[in-house]
Amino acid sequence: QLQASGGGLVQAGGSLRLSCAASRRTSSNNGMGWFRRAPGKEREFVAGISWNGASTTYADSVKGRFTVSRDRAKNTVYLQMSSLKPEDTAVYYCATSRTSYSSSNYSRYNYWGEGTLVTVSS
Repeated sequence: QLQASGGGLVQAGGSLRLSCAASRRTSSNNGMGWFRRAPGKEREFVAGISWNGASTTYADSVKGRFTVSRDRAKNTVYLQMSSLKPEDTAVYYCATSRTSYSSSNYSRYNYWGEGTLVTVSS
């Protein structure tokens, strides 16, 4: 099971940190990913991290502003979001990869958490 939290309302330029708590059974040796779905748009990849945190990847739209990390001892993955823009408004989801590494392809993920809403006001 995955549980994302940390969403909320923030002004443009502000920051938020999302958390995704995972059960050991579903995540300890797996890559993890963050995706988002904005109103009226398709789900898109945001960021991913490998099982040990050594490898991270980002969508071009968030590169340099978002940072993904994980604490394996706590089975938690984080998404630190800075310099937020109104176009970052979306429901954010965390997901467990089928392998030890993340992917931008959502079909490579087999467990998904409930989303958390991030709203960025202009």
